[in-house]
Amino acid sequence: MARHEINRFTEMEVFVAVIEAGGFSAAARQVRLTPSAVSKLIARLEARLRTRLFNRSTRQFQLTPEGCTFYEAAKRILADVTEAEQRASQGEQPAGRVRISTSASYFNHILAPVLPQFMELYPAVTLDISLTDMLVDLLAERTDIAIRTGPLKTSSLIARKLGETALTIVAAPSYLEKYGKPLEVADLQNHNLLGFSYVRSEPGWRLRENDDAVVIPVTGSLQISDGEGVRRLAVTGAGLAMLAEFTIRDDVLAGRLVPLLSHCNTGDKEVFYGVYVGEGGPLPSRIKAVLDFLSEHGRVR
Repeated sequence: MARHEINRFTEMEVFVAVIEAGGFSAAARQVRLTPSAVSKLIARLEARLRTRLFNRSTRQFQLTPEGCTFYEAAKRILADVTEAEQRASQGEQPAGRVRISTSASYFNHILAPVLPQFMELYPAVTLDISLTDMLVDLLAERTDIAIRTGPLKTSSLIARKLGETALTIVAAPSYLEKYGKPLEVADLQNHNLLGFSYVRSEPGWRLRENDDAVVIPVTGSLQISDGEGVRRLAVTGAGLAMLAEFTIRDDVLAGRLVPLLSHCNTGDKEVFYGVYVGEGGPLPSRIKAVLDFLSEHGRVR
C-alpha cells in the first residue's frame, strides 16, 4: 500500500512538472528521468484515471478540461505536502514560489516600494511577478494571486479588497497650451483621448453631464495596453487621459499633469482586489503571507 501511495505522489509530481516546464523533455530534465519514462508515467496515469489529460500534437500539447481539474488538485496536494514539511523543519516559516499577476501601475506605485520589506519578512518566499493590465486565467496561467479591478466573473475565485481610488482626467501643461483646456464634457470631442488597446468593463469615460451620467467613447489616435503607458503618454503631452488618482498623484504635485473637468466627475471609485482560487481548503502559508502583507502594506488609496 505504501509503495502504491508513493507512486501516485510521483505521478502527480511528474504531471505538474510536464505542465510547468512546458513539455515532456524539459520535465524529464527537471525530475531526472528520461523523456520515455516521463511519457510512460503519464500514459499510466491516464490509464489509471481512465481519461485523457492532454491533447497532443507533434509540436505541442494542450490540457483537456479533465487535465486542468487534475492539475489544480495535484498542485494543491503537492503544496500541502511541501508546506507540512516546511512547518516541521522551519517552524511554519512560509517558503516557496508565489506567482503574481498585476498591472504595471499597481506594481510601480504600490507594490515595488514595499517589496524590500516583504523580502526581509519572508526570505524563503520567491515572488514571480507578471505585469499586464489584461485579465488572466489563474489556472491556465498557473498564477497564485492576481491584482484586479472590477467585479469577479468566476465563482471559484475569492477576492480580498486592497482599497479603492478615484479616476481623474488629466493632461500635460504642454498639451493644454497647444490645444486649450476642455471646460465641459462636450469639449472632449475636440481633443485626443488616450485609451487602452483591450476591452474594459466600461467602454469609455463615465462622466456627469447636466446631472446625467454619460459614457464618452475614447477615440483618440493612441491606444496602449497598460495604464502606466497611458500615464507616460499623457506626461509627454500626447493627449488627455483618465487615470487612477494614486498613479498620477506625484505628477500632479510636480506640475507634470493638470486635473481637468473635476465638476464632471461621477465620484465612481475603482476598487482593487487580490484575487486567488479559493476552492480546496486552506491556502498554503506562502500565498497567505503575500495576501496578508498586501492587505496591510499594498493598499490603494
